[in-house]
Amino acid sequence: MAQYDAVLLAGFGGPEGQDDVIPFLRNVTGGRGIPEERLEEVATHYRHFGGVSPINDQNRVLKAALQVELTRRGIDLPVIWGNRNWAPYLKDTISDAHNAGQNRLLAIATSAYSSYSGCRQYREDFAAALTANGLNDTVHIDKIRQFFDHPGFVTPFITGVTKGLQDVQRAIPGIDVDTEVEILFSTHSIPMTDANKSGPAERGFGEGGAYEAQHRAVAQVIMDSLVEPDATEAPLKTQWQLVYQSRSGPPSMPWLEPDINDAIALLPARGIRAVIIVPLGFVSDHMEVMWDLDNEAMETSEKFGIHAVRVPTPGVSPDFVNGLVDLIEERLNDTAVEDRPAKTTLGPWYDVCRPGCCENVRLGFKPAVAGMAP
Repeated sequence: MAQYDAVLLAGFGGPEGQDDVIPFLRNVTGGRGIPEERLEEVATHYRHFGGVSPINDQNRVLKAALQVELTRRGIDLPVIWGNRNWAPYLKDTISDAHNAGQNRLLAIATSAYSSYSGCRQYREDFAAALTANGLNDTVHIDKIRQFFDHPGFVTPFITGVTKGLQDVQRAIPGIDVDTEVEILFSTHSIPMTDANKSGPAERGFGEGGAYEAQHRAVAQVIMDSLVEPDATEAPLKTQWQLVYQSRSGPPSMPWLEPDINDAIALLPARGIRAVIIVPLGFVSDHMEVMWDLDNEAMETSEKFGIHAVRVPTPGVSPDFVNGLVDLIEERLNDTAVEDRPAKTTLGPWYDVCRPGCCENVRLGFKPAVAGMAP
């Protein structure tokens, strides 16, 4: 049985006041040469909500929920929390953990899929925090596997899409859900170069890499779970597509497409009257969900006369919280791979990232923990 001293909840971080917004965005974009005017443009999204991102409060609630479930199961592990881009910073959290005698940490990154920003960058930040504190030989950090296809992550989306279809049918009586509704599974766009390098090269995912393949596989699982709301329970034939949001790179750099707003604009010509927007790439309703989906995508839908329903993220739903604690337990118990739940044939994913997994082509490899070099 593996031994750990604490569970480390690793978040992205977000500003908690107007004065935090630009310094936070500088942290996020550090070293990328993003001009100040572009930062100010993005800052308007945060300033619209008083300069406060909901992500830190969401992680506080998730941290508390994880602690409650661990205690309920008799697992004596404290949950600690640190961010990559804003206080509490990982560097400080890991230092405090060491000072408290917590030198073996099991990390949960608040990102479900394989990509540089969703996995490897967290692992690099763990390594950088250890180095900054002089703890490379003292503190050991493992990381739970990417949980994109774990039932605890997928089930809340199945529940949400099912309810979304019901909401559409109530709003538009007589609508044909097979021909007049489209389900848009939305995730964060990333540069094509990063997408192509996501996941281990030996898996041969091709264009879009593991990042795109994982999203498509999970979307298909959700679609396969949907049935007609009658006694026949026949499979639904509702149309769907994978779309992207929150692009931040220059126009000259290819990113994953289509953008959700571009996709919505094309739907009326196909007779689509309603969309169900599923934030498949996100674990909580943070800024990019609230602004890019609840604001921009909803405005685009209204512009083109399409009724839109947005499905909730997993947040702190019981299924998700229980699923994360299940993932902790499988590491504590060294659960055999064949006994680990996975809703797609791509998983269960790896405890230890494969060599060269999720390379950042622009920056190259930096030291990282919880994986094989490089």
